Amino acid sequence: MTMRTLPRYRLGVAVIVAVIVVFLSIKLNAFRDYQIAEIAVEVTAVAGLTVLTGLSGQISLGHGAFMAVGGYTTALLLLHLAWPFYAALVVAAAVTAVAGAVVGVAAARLHGPYLAGATLLLGVAIPAAIAYAWPATFGGDQGLTVAFTTPAFLGVNFPLTRWQAWVATLVALIVLVLLANLDQSRIGRNWRAVRDDEVAAALDGINVAAARVRAFVVSAACAGVAGALLAIVTALVAPGAFTITLSISLLTAAVIGGLGSLPGALWGSLVIVLVPTYVTDVATSHGLSSSVGSNIPIAAYGAVLIIVMLLFPQGIQGGLRRLLSLLISLFFGPDQKSPTWRNAPTPHVTPSADELPASPHEKEGTS
Repeated sequence: MTMRTLPRYRLGVAVIVAVIVVFLSIKLNAFRDYQIAEIAVEVTAVAGLTVLTGLSGQISLGHGAFMAVGGYTTALLLLHLAWPFYAALVVAAAVTAVAGAVVGVAAARLHGPYLAGATLLLGVAIPAAIAYAWPATFGGDQGLTVAFTTPAFLGVNFPLTRWQAWVATLVALIVLVLLANLDQSRIGRNWRAVRDDEVAAALDGINVAAARVRAFVVSAACAGVAGALLAIVTALVAPGAFTITLSISLLTAAVIGGLGSLPGALWGSLVIVLVPTYVTDVATSHGLSSSVGSNIPIAAYGAVLIIVMLLFPQGIQGGLRRLLSLLISLFFGPDQKSPTWRNAPTPHVTPSADELPASPHEKEGTS
């Protein structure tokens, strides 16, 4: 597969996934449609966090704040200006990208726990400031109600949850394709160089600070898009939806799925969305109290994270790659690498007469 065919391959995979989601949304009930939409929201945010943490090597514990910016921007545009959703989505991404640029410039020289602490403060402060500093505009604790309806051409009886699942999935797939193309571009290579060794990247002519800020901008824009999707899926934008728990769950999903892997964003989002529901159903079926059952999803998160880190240190996507390579080796034999300039066979060249070894008679004549 060449670099020219990669974009077509990604588009093909996105179309296949879209067809599968449409089929599932038709066959499943409204609650499952809501879960599909929720998974798409998580995938969009986790994919952006994967770019920031997995590719550029910057940790963030405050991505819920960027989702809040995108969600409130979308709610205000839909509620007061009656904009179409796609226009509000673009504006939300742009506003959040600007916020990411400001944070990226401020955090360009921070590393490790210092950067984590700064983004943690951001994740706690921004949602509270938005809600309580201007309650008349942002609705305070109650938040803002978002009106999102099914288009008329689908008919009156078309389920709203199915339409939400379709829209969220379409946006998530577009984001994934764009990020995959960005990953294989010069910008993505610069991010990986900065992540591996900032000094070597600087010596190679890469503007390290600009690369780090650019990663923040892209990641924040993805979080803003996810916040806009969350606004139309839940029909409400309130500070309680953007707590620090959301930011930590996004980072957990990125780690479980596999840092630096966009398919890993899907696996991590599936775990984050589906495991709590399944565990809660099991707890309820066994007659556990509500106080105990509410703590079980947190314990399940921890158990899944520990198991994945022990069995698959590179996340679920890394484990799947190892499993696939083992199966290929088992059924098709060891991988035969194509010859390169390091291990290519030496071509047979007939030596010239001057390079041929001397015969015994020639040796006697010269002695």
